Amino acid sequence: MRIRATVAAVSGALALSAFVVPAAQAADAGSSSFRADAAQAVSHTASGKTAFSSVFGAADLDVSFSNLKIAKAVKVGTTNHVSTSVTYTLTHGADVDIKSSDFASGPFIYKGSPSDMGNTLFGDNPATCTATSATTAACKGLIDIYPGGSEPELVNSDAGTWHAGALALVYSTKASAAQFGLATTLVQRNSTLTVNAAPEPVKKGATVTVTGKLARANWEDHKYHGYTGQPVQLQFRKKGSSTYTTLKTVTTDSTGNLRTTTKATVDGYYRYSFAGTSTTPAVNATGDFVDVQ
Repeated sequence: MRIRATVAAVSGALALSAFVVPAAQAADAGSSSFRADAAQAVSHTASGKTAFSSVFGAADLDVSFSNLKIAKAVKVGTTNHVSTSVTYTLTHGADVDIKSSDFASGPFIYKGSPSDMGNTLFGDNPATCTATSATTAACKGLIDIYPGGSEPELVNSDAGTWHAGALALVYSTKASAAQFGLATTLVQRNSTLTVNAAPEPVKKGATVTVTGKLARANWEDHKYHGYTGQPVQLQFRKKGSSTYTTLKTVTTDSTGNLRTTTKATVDGYYRYSFAGTSTTPAVNATGDFVDVQ
């Protein structure tokens, strides 16, 4: 479910909103409608419309969230579904029954700020919450990302820093709670890197030409394209060693290609190594062995 809407400003603290859900969807908090329900709840909360608004009813949900943990980075390719696990602590009032089939909770991530969320992503299903006391629970859920298909969820400008939050729903009372700014993660365009060292074999002291290409996922045409103007290290590992040493830094050209030369000294493996950026993950090419004679 992709959300691109400008909403009224709210703080990063807990905000409460009433939650409207069609009667046909209210029977089971674990139904396939959860993703859409979660999106509606977060949108209502971010808009600053509280539970006291007559538009949404007058049901407050006494829930807050803390200790949210998510991966530092999530690599997303062009078509495959990607999931990342999220854990958090849910604290609730005595009147909230987290074991009820009427209750659901889950994590979400969003691009931008609560007052201007460029995009928001959720899990397909509610998190699993296990009571740790009368008023707290340990929850674990997923963020499910679909870059391809008939309704792709990402565009290239979405790459970079996202913020994480958590939400809870009670269907019978049409109440929801969502909390923003609990953690951050990077959603990155997956990268690939190749290398080829030639000639093979080569005479000692002769020139070795090392070519390769750095590419990354394009979330709009669902193909990989060269990543231009990026510094990439040429590295060498001597046969019998487990350590690569950097020989030089090479910059990708206008199509992401790499090309440089070096002198052959001993048998070993050449590879290119990219350190990564906020939008694109680090990647190493598989070493290419050159026999020096």
